[in-house]
Amino acid sequence: MRTGASLAALLALASAIAAWAADPYPNRPIRLIVPYSVGGATDITSRIVAPHLGDSMGQQVVVDNRAGGASITGTDMVAKAAPDGYTILMASIAFGANAGLYVKLPYDPQKDFAPVSLVAIVPMVLAVHPSVPVRSVKELLALAKAKPGTLNYGSAGNGSANHLATELLKYMTATKIVHVPYKGGGPAVVAIVAGETSMLFATISSSLQHYKSGRLIPLAVSPSKRNTALPDVPTVAEAGVPGYDFFEWQGVVVPAGTPQAVIDRLHKETVKALTSPDARERIVGLGLDVAGSTPQQFAAHLNAEVARWKKVAKESGIVVDF
Repeated sequence: MRTGASLAALLALASAIAAWAADPYPNRPIRLIVPYSVGGATDITSRIVAPHLGDSMGQQVVVDNRAGGASITGTDMVAKAAPDGYTILMASIAFGANAGLYVKLPYDPQKDFAPVSLVAIVPMVLAVHPSVPVRSVKELLALAKAKPGTLNYGSAGNGSANHLATELLKYMTATKIVHVPYKGGGPAVVAIVAGETSMLFATISSSLQHYKSGRLIPLAVSPSKRNTALPDVPTVAEAGVPGYDFFEWQGVVVPAGTPQAVIDRLHKETVKALTSPDARERIVGLGLDVAGSTPQQFAAHLNAEVARWKKVAKESGIVVDF
C-alpha cells in the first residue's frame, strides 16, 4: 500500500512538472487582493507596484479591493484560493496582529500562507490636536496618567496600524486612553483635525500637510529611527518610552502549497519592481521606505509579528470578536 501511495505521489508530481513545462507561469492575469478599501496606504502601494510587477511577469496584475472585517474578508479569500500563483495578497500589519486580536480566525496566518517579500515599511507619527495642552510625549503621558480615560484617540478601526500603535504605547506606559474607531484612516485624520479626538498615530503621507499648517502637532515618530520628512521630530523611544518601535508594513503572500518555482518567480519580479526608479520614487514620496526581502526574511518577520501581538493583546486585554 505504501509503495502504491508513493508511486501515485510520484506520478502526480511528474504530471505537475509536465504541466508546468507545457504551460509556464504566468499565462493569464494575476489577481492582487488588497483587503482594504480604495485610497488607503496598502491600496496605493499596491497600485504603484502592480503595473511594474505585471510588466516583469508578462501578464497584467489586477488590484482587487476586498475590504471588510479588519482585512479578514480579503485575507480569507486568498487563504482559500487555489495555490497556483494567480491569487496573491498584499498583507499588512493586521495580517499578523489579527491572530492575537480575534478570538477565532477562519485561517491561520502562519500555516495557510507562504511569504514572498516585504514591500514597504510605513512610519507613523504621534500627533495631537492643538487644543490638547501638551507638546511632548512625556507631557502627554503625564496628562494621561493624571486624568485616566479623559484622552481619546482615533483609528481606522480594530486591528489598524493606528489602533495597534496606540495600544502598544498604552501597554508599555500603563496608561488609559479611550479608543474611537472610524471607518478608515482618512476619517480618523479628519476627526482629529476637527478636534473630535485628542491624538492619533497617523501615516506621514496623510498628515504632513496638517503639521505644516499647524492644525496638528507632531510629538514623535513611531519607528526606532527618525524620518527624513520630519527630521526635528524625535522617535517615541527618544521622547520617553525606551524600547518603543512600531511601523506599519506591507508585503506579498500567497496561499500555502503554492509551488516553490512560482514563489521564486513572484519574489524575483516583486523585488525587481521595487527597484524601478518610478516605483521607488512614488513609494518614498508617500513617506514610506521601500523594503524588498527574501521569503525567509519575511517569514521571520511574520512569525515575530504574530508572537508580539498575541502577547500584547493578551496582556492588554484588547481582544475583540466579530
